[in-house]
Amino acid sequence: MTQAIAPRAAATTTGGVAFRARVLLLLLLAVIGAVLAGAAPASAHAALTGSDPQQGAVVSQAPTQVSLTFSEKVAMSDGSVRVLDPKGKRVDTGKATDLGGTTYGVKLHSGLPDGTFTVTYQVVSADSHPVSGAFTFSVGAPSETSVALSDPAVGGGVVGALYGVGRYVSYAGFILLVGGAAFVLACWQRGAGVRPVQRLVVSGWLALTGATLALLLLRGSYVGSGKVGDIFDLTLLGQVLQTKSGAALVSRLLLLAAGALFIAVLFGAYARRDEADVTDASGKDDGSDNGGVDVDAEKRDLTFGLAIGGAVVAAGLAASWAMAEHASTGIQAGLAMPVDVLHLLAVAVWLGGLSTLLVALFRAPAETQIDAVAVRRFSRLAFGSVTVLAATGIYQSWRQVGSWSALTGTWYGQLLLIKIGLVAVLVGIAWISRRWTAQLSEAPQTKAMATAGATALAELRTKQPTKVPAKSRDSSSEGSDSTDSDSRDANSGGSNSGNPRRAAQLARQQAVVATARQKRLRDADPARAGLRRSVLAEAGVAVVLLAVTTVLTSTEPGRTEEAAQQATSSSSQRSGPLSLKLPFDTGGQDGKGTAEVTLDPARVGGNEMHVFVERPNGKAFDVPEVKVAFTLAAKKIGPLPVTPDRIATGHWSAIGVQIPMAGDWEIAVTVRTSDIDQTTVTKNAKIG
Repeated sequence: MTQAIAPRAAATTTGGVAFRARVLLLLLLAVIGAVLAGAAPASAHAALTGSDPQQGAVVSQAPTQVSLTFSEKVAMSDGSVRVLDPKGKRVDTGKATDLGGTTYGVKLHSGLPDGTFTVTYQVVSADSHPVSGAFTFSVGAPSETSVALSDPAVGGGVVGALYGVGRYVSYAGFILLVGGAAFVLACWQRGAGVRPVQRLVVSGWLALTGATLALLLLRGSYVGSGKVGDIFDLTLLGQVLQTKSGAALVSRLLLLAAGALFIAVLFGAYARRDEADVTDASGKDDGSDNGGVDVDAEKRDLTFGLAIGGAVVAAGLAASWAMAEHASTGIQAGLAMPVDVLHLLAVAVWLGGLSTLLVALFRAPAETQIDAVAVRRFSRLAFGSVTVLAATGIYQSWRQVGSWSALTGTWYGQLLLIKIGLVAVLVGIAWISRRWTAQLSEAPQTKAMATAGATALAELRTKQPTKVPAKSRDSSSEGSDSTDSDSRDANSGGSNSGNPRRAAQLARQQAVVATARQKRLRDADPARAGLRRSVLAEAGVAVVLLAVTTVLTSTEPGRTEEAAQQATSSSSQRSGPLSLKLPFDTGGQDGKGTAEVTLDPARVGGNEMHVFVERPNGKAFDVPEVKVAFTLAAKKIGPLPVTPDRIATGHWSAIGVQIPMAGDWEIAVTVRTSDIDQTTVTKNAKIG
């Protein structure tokens, strides 16, 4: 009775695991969609930190050029910076020039009218991501403009979505290709001859190759117009090939050609060599003569050659990301790129090996079930990969975030915290998997069950029905019932040997029986079933982790975002003229009024100051004397006196007012309304 119940329980367990796997897959897809949907369509990794004229500034004379300063080097082309007059007409020469450092400029035509001008820019940052934006400045005085102040649609839309999908698929393909091959060579060499494992690694190569070609075609439109019709524009493709990102994608394709040769050898000559070793180990002699060649030494040499060649190809593929993205720019780029290569390789070996282990546990035939030795090898390999991943990840986090405020206050830092949490969950599940692995190695029946399963399956495959002559059937009439039954089965098989439909039906039945037997054998060991469940959970978390990592690589680093926020805040404080109204009362006749002080552009260096004096009813009137003094108490600077010149009734002005340092300045205005009546009023304002 117990024996009859066991297969049913195993089948129930299998059905439950399959159902949970499907539910987990749906949940993973939902999480991935939510993560990708929450990402900004265009992430700027280079931030605009300054401009001349500044955003919102009002200048008295039209400038001869407009300059932009970014947080890092950017790539510009003709038309990357455009300056539009109030009517929307371009007033720039169209050719952007490098002014040194991270500052770029574009010349303007002469004779520009007064009014509000709009500056738009669309460039590519040093880490390959598109950057766009717009701002305004005014000549003489602000005016209405027909230009809509909105960022150009760069990196978004359908092309942006396709580019994001291509990035995700390329990372996934790299992980399956590199991690699967490493798992076979380092942990389970018999896996080279297992079809599901072969399909997994080849699928990784196909995914990475297809995604790389797609990214190469999408690149021109992604950093440019964003139009679907420009995807197949050969002119744009030629321009992409001349950029750093294009060179990286082409290098990746060349390395993938070498990867195809590696796969052919791994699953060709190497797999056949491993099958020959298994045959020799079984004690069967096929009559072949090796000519005195040391088969083990030959296999070791082939393994060593594949390991070296595969490592070179894998490192080159990882470098194709490092040379064109985050690691290639910013601080310590020379150290960051090799660290990024190690980080990507560690991720691939860990998660790719995990995927291969999952396939081996669920899809490998019973006669080639993965053994405990291979699982223990991968456990050690995964531990080493996680160690490298943690060390390189800490360095990368410091380099890209830089401060605790950026870790918690920027989208990049928050994504990084999510990634760290997912890695911690993965490590916890991996610890459970290690426990199942220990039980798997301690189970004495595992090897015996695998051997019995392989023998039974071989007998099922080799058993062929034979036709029994009538004379033999007559002579066996006195035999046992079992003999009669066997004879009838054999005669039935023989009578249907000429019926193709019946033969096909029997073949399908035998295949179903063989598949069911393989599942029962795989599920009979509780340790192996527990290991499959924990590895499946690991793989599910790994898929989400890969989605978060993909979004992270296309998100502006926390260090850059924080610097941009500070620059924007400082610019907004400095932009436009500073205006302060200070009521005064000297106590004498006409002693009440308001003194309005404006400072343009209210920054360090030379400024233009105007003072307007008005009565309480708003009418301008003259006073005998107006003086202004600037004091920066925090730095013990001042007071710095300024005596403006009278320009018109109630209007005084001073040109070239020097502000030596940025800070919170005290502005004191002294107003004298008669020979004996005067007062001084003060107000603080941030300048610079």
